[in-house]
Amino acid sequence: MSRGICPRVNSCGPFWILSALIIVVSVIDGHAYSCHEVRTAFQLRQVGPLHRVPETPVPDVDLLVCKHQGPSCCTRKMEESYQFAVRRDTLHNINSYSYELEHLISGHSDAFQDMFQYLLSFSQGHLSSLLEGTYSSLSRRALPHVNQLFSSLSLYLRGANISVEAAVHQFFNNLFPLVYTRLINPGIEGGMMVDSEMGDCLRMIRQDVNPFGPHPAVMAQEMAGALGAGRQLGLALEEGLQVMNATEHVSLSKECVKGLVKMVYCSHCRGLTLIKPCVGYCLNVMRGCFASMSELDQPWRRYTTLLEQLTHAMAGHHSLELALLGVRGNVDEALLYAQLHGPLITATVDKVCGLSTGEPTGMQPTSPEVTTSSLTSSSPLPSAAPSQTLPEQRLGQFAHLRSSFPLKPSKNNKHSLRTLSRDFLMYLQRYKSFFAYLPEMLCEGENVVDDDSTCWSGDDVVESYSGRVVGNGLQAQRQNPEVKVRSLDPTVAEVKDRLERFNQETQERFPKLGQIEAWDELSSGEKEESSTDCDDEDGCEASGDDQEKIYTDGYSEGKPRGRQPGGDSPQHHPSKPPSVRVIGGPSSASWARPWSLALLFAALCLQWTLF
Repeated sequence: MSRGICPRVNSCGPFWILSALIIVVSVIDGHAYSCHEVRTAFQLRQVGPLHRVPETPVPDVDLLVCKHQGPSCCTRKMEESYQFAVRRDTLHNINSYSYELEHLISGHSDAFQDMFQYLLSFSQGHLSSLLEGTYSSLSRRALPHVNQLFSSLSLYLRGANISVEAAVHQFFNNLFPLVYTRLINPGIEGGMMVDSEMGDCLRMIRQDVNPFGPHPAVMAQEMAGALGAGRQLGLALEEGLQVMNATEHVSLSKECVKGLVKMVYCSHCRGLTLIKPCVGYCLNVMRGCFASMSELDQPWRRYTTLLEQLTHAMAGHHSLELALLGVRGNVDEALLYAQLHGPLITATVDKVCGLSTGEPTGMQPTSPEVTTSSLTSSSPLPSAAPSQTLPEQRLGQFAHLRSSFPLKPSKNNKHSLRTLSRDFLMYLQRYKSFFAYLPEMLCEGENVVDDDSTCWSGDDVVESYSGRVVGNGLQAQRQNPEVKVRSLDPTVAEVKDRLERFNQETQERFPKLGQIEAWDELSSGEKEESSTDCDDEDGCEASGDDQEKIYTDGYSEGKPRGRQPGGDSPQHHPSKPPSVRVIGGPSSASWARPWSLALLFAALCLQWTLF
């Protein structure tokens, strides 16, 4: 009996084994295609309401983007949530990359304006101190005109439609009646009001009479050149902010959103939540989505070049700082010119405005043939007040002021305009190709994997991406296999036209920008500035080794070296050397050493005998 049953069991064994395997595979397969991980990712990424995700794969789902055969963990409602999520996340990523650039532009725009206002305030105080100290007779009436001048210059640097030349000439027009009645002819000041018709006549004829010589024109030219570059730099930074604001709110096309959903979320529909897109695939999608923004690459590169050139024109060789420093000098020289040419000015004014003043008091007659060169060669005015410095003497005293301008604002703020400009240009270099490399930045990091690794191609899991990777720009997108690009985005087109127009206007207004010398000497120049402005608080003391080397080379057997062999200038040594050991000291120290040794030896011998 047993023998009859055993053959049956043996013959049915493979059938039972195969059935058990099918059941196990079915259980495992059903667990693998559950939507638990999809629900978790859906919730963690805050894609949408969790009830939209099915518990198990749903067969025959009518999907629009993530189409594939077999059951799916996605529904039509989920696709709508995915489209909203990729749009939100992509724009957030763009803003995160552009935030630093926007912060760079806005922060330096404010910093440059603050520096401009400081320099204007310093120059205004510099000029006011000149009038109060040297020309006290007209300072009270002249200070309002000084304030008006610098107020106009401040508005000009902030972008107002003001002419620097007109502001400077208006200042000298208002200054002429005061100079005429208080410096040239102080005797008539009581009989003629500056605000009267005679004062108006003096203001109107100032440029024809030319009482201040060439100095107003020189001052206007210097100020217009340096301040013009600073003003245009401020306008350029504002233009850059507008470009960034516009690109941050650019819209994504429907084709782009579908491509992003296919790249990021279609793998979830198959339960593959950990697979990442291939690099080449991501580049095609991103370059298709931002083909319009890539069209800003060339005008943006030109824009950043203009920023560099404007910065060089403004801060190179301290142009703007020295121009503002020259205000005091030009005004002082203009007033000296008017004083020395007083009789000729009086005669001309008397004929035009009908002022019968007679012989001006306190002035020596000056011949009409006097020229600008006589400012330094003419004899002192005999009737000048003893307490006032003569014009000829003050010309020599004024010469040192052009080298004493504090290029650092204060001890608490050690950033000069040149240092601020250098830092700005250093950071700007990183963003010259911002719009060209934006797709690459969005495809970096943990969002993608290399093409030589297993990755997601949009349709399936592949060993490597086999599609053609296209370049940037609208022209290259014709061959894009992932995203169809139809035309240039209207918002980006408007931004591009405005940026190109601004670049063209800047180039026309400053045709010599490209000829301005770059800061090849910047590093050495900064070292020279730091050495001249350094003090103990800055931590700039030289090290002991360096000092010892200096004084060792400077002295030989106690005698300072004069001219070095082959040199043209003698060596200069400080009057108070530091307290360090000097190799090769004076000869007097050399002959004193034997006596010191003898005394030490005698003391040792005496101590030995006592013990």
